[in-house]
Amino acid sequence: MEEIRKNSVLVIDDENSNIMALTHILSPDYTVYAAKNGQSAVVAAEEHLPDVILLDIIMPEMDGYAVITALKDSERTQDIPVIFITGLTHTDNEEKGLALGASDYITKPFNSAIVKLRVQNQIRIINQVRFIIEKELVEKGSLARIDFLLRMSHEMLTPMNAIMGMTQILKMSCGSGETKDCLDEIDTASRHLLGLINDLLEVSGKKDSASTLIDSVFSFNTVFRNVLKGVGSAVSRKQQALTFNIDPAIPMLLIGDKERLAQVITNLLTNSIKFTSEYGKIHFSAFVLEDDDETITMQIEITDNGIGISKEHQNRIFSIFEQADKSMAAKHSGVGLGLPISKRIIEMMGGRIWVDSELDKGSKFSFTCSLQKR
Repeated sequence: MEEIRKNSVLVIDDENSNIMALTHILSPDYTVYAAKNGQSAVVAAEEHLPDVILLDIIMPEMDGYAVITALKDSERTQDIPVIFITGLTHTDNEEKGLALGASDYITKPFNSAIVKLRVQNQIRIINQVRFIIEKELVEKGSLARIDFLLRMSHEMLTPMNAIMGMTQILKMSCGSGETKDCLDEIDTASRHLLGLINDLLEVSGKKDSASTLIDSVFSFNTVFRNVLKGVGSAVSRKQQALTFNIDPAIPMLLIGDKERLAQVITNLLTNSIKFTSEYGKIHFSAFVLEDDDETITMQIEITDNGIGISKEHQNRIFSIFEQADKSMAAKHSGVGLGLPISKRIIEMMGGRIWVDSELDKGSKFSFTCSLQKR
């Protein structure tokens, strides 16, 4: 088991009794280092890089003011908070110390509770600062990686289109046989890769169409039939039972972004097919949730008896680049972009998307969207 790192304190005082007293007060909670003069104090600070320094003012040869000046002049130690420990009570001493960069004062004789609280306050501040810095570094690193992926994705689009175009030409000229089968595999893999590239660009918001809806008049039944054609071969290959129920109350003609709606339905159906075993069951239903003179709110549900999703992972699947289970990611190809994209689209369409699922028993993905009536 990895040992949790204690915060550390460097005590600088020329009196053994003071060092012993402060060590006794602080050692249960902190790692305590000690130095008895200014020169050794600067060396100890450079070596140990403590979280807080307790510094006596009155010391021979090199007093506390000279020590704090040396500490603040060093890049390694300049950000370590220094608390002066002193028996001096004149405000000029306090003012001078604060001007040189001291963070706080502790007066002698020591009160254990005051010592602990003053050190604790400085530790809390530096831990908060460290958290913010570490978070910013992680975010900057993530942004840099995403920016690199986006640039590479744009660069890959041109050769991918060329590969797909040349594959189509060869398919038309080679007839049938093993070569044709190989070209079909190349074509399928190329289209899958192109889809991943486009998904990456879209989910990042770097694609021109990513944040806009293009409305047109459409028939929902036609949209659904086209989606069925797209997923039909996968259903047949796994010999699954895909049933559906379309509410007759859905108007014949609607106004909305039919391409985006089809994209969401395809994403959800594709997931159900992928994560449902052979001979499994999938059911699609669409019905009117609300209806007024100009718009309808439609609810669509896709239910399967597949592998399901555990409760602890259900909130993660709508996040970018997350999958419910990394072992499933290895077994079923994909980088987890479909659901985040679907969530973005549905929210743009004034709806919401959610999942009800139980591990090993199946899932029901549902979403709502608002569409104008023609």
